[in-house]
Amino acid sequence: MNNSDTNNIKFITDPFEIMNPDIRWVPGSGQKDLFQSAYEKLLPPLVHKIRKAVKEWRDKDYEGVSRTSKALLNFWFNREHWIEKEGQKNKVQYYFAQREAIESIIYLYEVVKARDKYELLRYDSSGRISTGMFIENWPRYVTKMATGSGKTYVAALAIVWSYFHKLYEDDSPLSKNFLFIAPNIIVFNRLKKDFANLEILKKTPLLPEDGYENGNWQSDFQLTIHLQDELKAISPTGNIFLTNVHRIFLNENKTPTIKDDNTLAYFIGEKPSPYADKSAKLDLGEILRSNKIKDLVVLNDEAHHIHDEKLAWFKNIVDINNKLKLRYKNGLSLQLDFTATPRHDNGAIFVQTICDYPLVETIKQNIVKSPVLPDMASRAKLQEKSSDKFVERYEDYIHLGYIEWKKQYEELKKEGKIPLLFIMTTETKESDDVAEYLKNRYPEFKGAVLVIHTNKSGEIDENIKVKRAQTELEELRKAAEDVDKDESPYKVIVSVLMLREGWDVKNVTTIVGLRPYSSKSNILPEQTLGRGIRKMFGYDINTEELAIIGTPAFMDFVESIKQEGVEFGYRKMGDDTRPNTPIIIEPDKENKHKNLEVLDISIPVLTPRIYREYKKLENIDISKFEFIPVTIKQYSEEEKREIIFEDLDRQFSHKIIFDKTNIDHRSVMRFFTNSILKESRLFSGFDILYPKVRDFIKYYLFGKEVDIEDLNILRNLSDVEAKKTIFIIFKKAIDKLTIADRGSAEVKNYIKLKEVKPMAFNNNQYITPKKSVFNKVIGDSVFELEFANFLDNCPDIISFAKNSYNVHYKMEYQGDDGNIHDYYPDFIIKKDEKNIYILETKGREDLDDRKKIERLKIWCKDVNAIQNIFIYRPIYVKQEEWDKYQKDIKIFEDIIKIFKIK
Repeated sequence: MNNSDTNNIKFITDPFEIMNPDIRWVPGSGQKDLFQSAYEKLLPPLVHKIRKAVKEWRDKDYEGVSRTSKALLNFWFNREHWIEKEGQKNKVQYYFAQREAIESIIYLYEVVKARDKYELLRYDSSGRISTGMFIENWPRYVTKMATGSGKTYVAALAIVWSYFHKLYEDDSPLSKNFLFIAPNIIVFNRLKKDFANLEILKKTPLLPEDGYENGNWQSDFQLTIHLQDELKAISPTGNIFLTNVHRIFLNENKTPTIKDDNTLAYFIGEKPSPYADKSAKLDLGEILRSNKIKDLVVLNDEAHHIHDEKLAWFKNIVDINNKLKLRYKNGLSLQLDFTATPRHDNGAIFVQTICDYPLVETIKQNIVKSPVLPDMASRAKLQEKSSDKFVERYEDYIHLGYIEWKKQYEELKKEGKIPLLFIMTTETKESDDVAEYLKNRYPEFKGAVLVIHTNKSGEIDENIKVKRAQTELEELRKAAEDVDKDESPYKVIVSVLMLREGWDVKNVTTIVGLRPYSSKSNILPEQTLGRGIRKMFGYDINTEELAIIGTPAFMDFVESIKQEGVEFGYRKMGDDTRPNTPIIIEPDKENKHKNLEVLDISIPVLTPRIYREYKKLENIDISKFEFIPVTIKQYSEEEKREIIFEDLDRQFSHKIIFDKTNIDHRSVMRFFTNSILKESRLFSGFDILYPKVRDFIKYYLFGKEVDIEDLNILRNLSDVEAKKTIFIIFKKAIDKLTIADRGSAEVKNYIKLKEVKPMAFNNNQYITPKKSVFNKVIGDSVFELEFANFLDNCPDIISFAKNSYNVHYKMEYQGDDGNIHDYYPDFIIKKDEKNIYILETKGREDLDDRKKIERLKIWCKDVNAIQNIFIYRPIYVKQEEWDKYQKDIKIFEDIIKIFKIK
């Protein structure tokens, strides 16, 4: 790609959308030469060609992969998934980066069988790597994904894939046994939370339901989890050995324990070293080398440690591989390494890296917080004072960090979130001095400062002799792991440098760096940002910031990551500014001027009236479809050579490239069947619907029987007219069978606005209302905010509320597309002690808006028939009419007269 191409690049900011390999991360403006050099220097040498090959494979409907792998890929990425949480159904889907990572692993291993250095070299774009750079002689792939982008879920996908491939495919070279290695205790405990009871299965759509594609996926997934030294009997159905790295070593040295004089290695975990624990009855290092394990997949988390064949970590994996070869002649099935920074000490990237989701993309796609630095005017106010005392010297930096943290704290504490201030120093004594200073100067920090000593390389310092009571050290270690929890007492972390990896803290909102960095530390800017970059609230909130403050040397170090395309925000910082932090909307209980009992509004929650009745799809009779047959067009040989299929909404589904040796009508039929199921919100029934779609196309669509293997017919099927006919006719038939109206509803319970839980929202414009239970009112548009302000000043209403997701007031309706959707009315107005109005505002009206209003009328009719405490009335205010009559509207009674729905 040349420089001129970058001018027209439109980077995809939706993290769920498929990204073209040629349009990925884009450097900042003014860096004309960076895009070309990035592909030459920054992008791992194998990645670009692998991206292109995987895209072509994906476009061909995963051609050439096993039936098991295709079933899993289609389940994971071509179906909608919903998980219920706190009574609400939430859509769950994988980021494209996660999809691309597991697709790359499966493609390389199974489709092109690139299981050695020679095959992988075919994907080198640099021309500068050689076989000598690959230090292993078994399949090894490195996945590079920025902190916070979901590496653990990719590891879980890989485990599920390997497990079922071994179980369902004859002569599979993969395994149902997994060695999952963590570099330290912190990482181990993080993984333990996800895998100890397979909790990750509850968070993520990993396993298809039994019966999907003729597999018993849920029933057959029988894994025994072995945690560190808690070894159980080895299961023939599958095992995960989740362990710290030193447990796989095989020699007689003792592992650090809580009783050692040097307890800091135990406190959070030691750097990889040739230790082994012989205190347990069973030794994992021995089991991994015994005849109990016949095949094995190794997964390494935070795997940037595995960069040198001289290190004990790598030597022990070599030893396990050799034992497998000696006994069973197969060696390791696969090694998968996951890290945000797969770099050697000299900065060179691991040549085994097969996919790359860099920090710049995670920031641009709102996966992580946006890093924000003080502008030049704010930096100019910071002075390093002339003093021998460390705290006095950097007092300005510490205080600015406190101010920025305090502003975030005042807002976020309302939802029970405690933002963390992270301060890094040079020496352990300085950490202690800063901690003491914080406790004495700022009342909020008394009993709220946690000190963690690390050395200048970012590892736990094993040379500091600190003797503490056993119970105290246990509490400290737990505190380091639990600082994100609502009940944690800590607001500040002070450390010599910081933990290099694995400390997945989401609540860090402010970092203060009081130390320079040197090349000797082997610390990268990604690792520095990585400790605070994870989001507190998730993808839906796009206003989370990570404020970074520090000495000039520290800021130069952080800003050096610009060479990899990362862009920073710059803003004024200090007492007279406000951060771009999420705002919390909650009942205004602290406001002494509000009587929440009077302002409260009671909203009935009704049972669903419109619902899906899942009758059998066998009832669809394609012979009775009413439609106009599609006219067959005759296309040239060139036009038939490339045939593209995409959904009606033009969301790209896949591309099928046909030639004389590659005619497969089945992938086209699968495309239509899956698209119809997706549009109808059906998550099963493929086997029933597929033959109906195939037969409709073959016998009815064109008004006569056609050969569905004919390239000209397949080309006709990619036209809009044919696709629209197929989608619409089947959608109508399915909706007619499945969607019903009960004709009435019942009250399940009532929503009390004064009891609504606090919730974070993007930092939009808002008003501070007098007549609402809530502390703030935001609007989805300027019109909504204007209308909220009008309501707040109406003398003839008691109270009002802007409906939002934390209120959970919604009603189901059948949209113009035939599907059932949720409708959240805009405002609830309590006019007096008897009358409550449900009001919808609308700027530009679309087809669904009239359906929503009709549903609102029915809802009010239903609720008034069920109870007589209040009368609920619908109102519909269009902006164009509001603008027309606004000068005549003084009170809410005027709204009723003009906009009341009859």
